[in-house]
Amino acid sequence: MDWNAFNPHAALAGGALIGLAALMLLLAVGRIAGISGILGGLLQRPGTDTPWRLAFLVGLPVGALLMARYLGGFEPRLVAGLPGLAIAGLLVGFGTRLGSGCTSGHGICGLARFSPRSLAAVLLFMGSAMITVFVTRHLIGA
Repeated sequence: MDWNAFNPHAALAGGALIGLAALMLLLAVGRIAGISGILGGLLQRPGTDTPWRLAFLVGLPVGALLMARYLGGFEPRLVAGLPGLAIAGLLVGFGTRLGSGCTSGHGICGLARFSPRSLAAVLLFMGSAMITVFVTRHLIGA
């Protein structure tokens, strides 16, 4: 499988699986599938909801590894090195706190609930991403 080529069937299947997982979490435990909230709740107040939080978070990389194993391998490309990744992770964590949620919580669950705050957050996420790509590719030439 060519991982660089766009495949609408794989994109549709992936989106459907993400939506199904978010719906299952909402129906099973009544919680929104926002990764930053799930991780934050696990780190700040471990308790009776720890098992589902751990299962959800462990399932993210395990699902990716299973996909790579059974659908064909892919080569991750790390352009930034470890210090760059650490700084990026800290900035993302800061942004999720500042924006009261992450892209998964706002973009998948918030938009599905017609949340005006989530719509504003997603527009800012996407606008920032577009500007970043334009600047890095066309102005800086990276």
